[in-house]
Amino acid sequence: MKKLNIYFTAGIPEAEDTADIMKLIQDSGAEMMEIGMPYSDPVADGPVIQQAHERALHNGMTLEKLFSQLKSVKDDITIPVILMGYINPVLSFGFERFCAACAESGVSGLIIPDLPPVEFEKNYGPVIRKYGLNFTFLVTPETSSERILYLDSLSSGFLYAVSSSSTTGSQKAAVNNEDYLSKLASLPLTNPLMIGFGIQSRQDFERVTKYADGGIIGTAFVNILLHETEWKEKATRFIRSVKA
Repeated sequence: MKKLNIYFTAGIPEAEDTADIMKLIQDSGAEMMEIGMPYSDPVADGPVIQQAHERALHNGMTLEKLFSQLKSVKDDITIPVILMGYINPVLSFGFERFCAACAESGVSGLIIPDLPPVEFEKNYGPVIRKYGLNFTFLVTPETSSERILYLDSLSSGFLYAVSSSSTTGSQKAAVNNEDYLSKLASLPLTNPLMIGFGIQSRQDFERVTKYADGGIIGTAFVNILLHETEWKEKATRFIRSVKA
């Protein structure tokens, strides 16, 4: 079975909606979820997720609030929960304190795209492993096969293959790069392969998961949270339509 991983930014539409969204994602049939940690300069993200970060920060979302929300539903959520974000807020919080809070809150893994692999190996990987957390690296079409295998060897949980070098939300990203996806599928990876960036429909999901173990949807889901009054119903229908 191909796994569906749904991303959303914590703190939208309102600061207190995180727990309800987590339950909605699980109940709608997704197998994993990524929760974005709001940050003032999300450089790898497109305009929709940038807007989500801005709204979340305006709503007063903080890491302390997020961990409190995660703890409140820890016993109800049985699918993996991954926190995704940038390194600066994590360092401001305190890296080991952050990892300990993740472990206490039911978080199973981390994605921090701007944490260099060499720093991970030297300084941060041992702390992450101490608290029983997985860590996922990202690869792109420009990443050499040798480096993909290196990043796969450092990763646990899964390897995140960005389907293009564009920012999140690019409509062409996931569907027009079959040579790259075929290359990824041919490599002797040790982790499951998840494809992200640009997946917006069941058709997109099916196309990329011919080459991978699952797909990650973020922008299309976040768009619903940002712009739909009846977001609970529409978000549920959207996830079910992808999983249908």
